[in-house]
Amino acid sequence: MEEQKKGFFGRLVEGLTKTRNNIVSGIDSIFSGFSAIDDDFYEEIEETLIMGDLGIQTTTSIIEHLRQTVKEQHIKEPAECKQILIDSIKKQMDLGENAYEFENRKSVVLVIGVNGVGKTTSVGKLAGQLKDSGRKVLLGAADTFRAGAIEQLTEWANRAGVDIIAQQEGSDPAAVVYDAVSAAKSRNADVLICDTAGRLHNKKNLMEELKKINRIIDKEYPEAYRENLVVLDGTTGQNALSQARQFMEVADVTGIILTKLDGTAKGGIAVAIQSELGIPVKYIGIGEKIDDLQKFDAGAFVNALFDIKEN
Repeated sequence: MEEQKKGFFGRLVEGLTKTRNNIVSGIDSIFSGFSAIDDDFYEEIEETLIMGDLGIQTTTSIIEHLRQTVKEQHIKEPAECKQILIDSIKKQMDLGENAYEFENRKSVVLVIGVNGVGKTTSVGKLAGQLKDSGRKVLLGAADTFRAGAIEQLTEWANRAGVDIIAQQEGSDPAAVVYDAVSAAKSRNADVLICDTAGRLHNKKNLMEELKKINRIIDKEYPEAYRENLVVLDGTTGQNALSQARQFMEVADVTGIILTKLDGTAKGGIAVAIQSELGIPVKYIGIGEKIDDLQKFDAGAFVNALFDIKEN
């Protein structure tokens, strides 16, 4: 497992190369290019962070923290600000303990996300990992309107070695969830993961659909621990943030799965999501393989972003 973690950190460092070039090289040149800490110095850092998709609100908090620390500690050298900046970014991402409670309880996990973000793939990877850790996992194919979604999820279920409950394409998602909940109870599954739709362009329908699904789970499986994960595409930067906000209007979002962080210059969005929305990024994806989805570790992420070697 330790080996796997190290391998993942290496791939994360590699995957964040473009983001690092975008943010860190800019910041390094500021630290080496300025001889004094003045307004221009702060402005340059601010601009670099915003360009790296950390978002205006998050960047403002980071800069305020930096200014305050510089004042309190009477820091005069720009180079001394780098570690403070790194610590401040980590602080923005710290939402206390990222809960993975659902792994240890009888639970129902709804996974939501628009087409193309890697939602079904994330469901498959998560199922595979939970199965490997000894949990009995069942999948529910409740994204019934996207062409090919059921086949794709069935393929992932086979790959992960878990059972799947599915109906015909176009059938009622809530009916699938009803069947899946019944099966989860009768088969004594530990975790039921339901792949659901994310049709944000028709928010009212989506809201009604999710309400119906929630009513069924509440009625049929009230004792189940509930987790609602939204899958976002890391390459879309600020768009991912606004998508998350929209999903928060239609669902009680408990966590984020951030995919496609390999090869994007917009990896800073992971910082913005946690800081601005107060919702933990619980998993990040950096590739196609089943172990390329891992639990999110804010410290490791920032270390990878700044290419600080982990001990």
